[in-house]
Amino acid sequence: MATHVITGAGSGIGAQVARRLLDRGDTLYLLARNAGRAKELAEQFEGAHTLVGDLGEPERLSWAFGHQTLPDSVDSLLHIAGFVELGTVGETTPKLWNATLAANLVAPAELTRLFLPQLRQAAGHVVFLNSGAGLRANPEWGAYAASKHGLKALADALRAEEAGNRVRVTSVYPGRTATPMQEKVHRQEGKEYDEGRFIPVDAVATTVLTALDLPRGAEVTDLSVRPGG
Repeated sequence: MATHVITGAGSGIGAQVARRLLDRGDTLYLLARNAGRAKELAEQFEGAHTLVGDLGEPERLSWAFGHQTLPDSVDSLLHIAGFVELGTVGETTPKLWNATLAANLVAPAELTRLFLPQLRQAAGHVVFLNSGAGLRANPEWGAYAASKHGLKALADALRAEEAGNRVRVTSVYPGRTATPMQEKVHRQEGKEYDEGRFIPVDAVATTVLTALDLPRGAEVTDLSVRPGG
């Protein structure tokens, strides 16, 4: 039975990954931004543990975890939560830049730092749910794409640094996926949302689990997921 720490388990891809891991008997620690959200996650995923820490304030995560009981060993740390607000470079303020980078890049870096001892103990696996925006940047996606390009750099550096500790690192780059975040993006773009046009959530969850379940002696470093027929 493996132990997983998951961000973004409340909906979309994170919820699907959490459900499938819980159903196969694994132990879950789900990160929530506050106590109220932690209660909701505990009700949604019966038997899972919760941890409270706001990804929007990564500098406070160490303090928050110092007042909670963490797992002794972590088989996987799954960074699935994300934040997006569209805007041109000309209209994106420092406040929005900082909020985007904090949630999508600094918080994953800090969470990884805090859980590295447990990951090393288990020869564990860190999975970064990146985005197609981590490989290319389109108009009005500058802040989000910059955060995701940075996340790729974080993953690549971590992989090289922790190879001697047998910690595996995988980046997953989904295209547009049928999630609540995608629906929000369509509202910002002023477009009608049709989930049938996008990658099913379960397909991305399966990609994440495939990387996790790869036998020892091999490592998937980068996986791109695109809509198919």
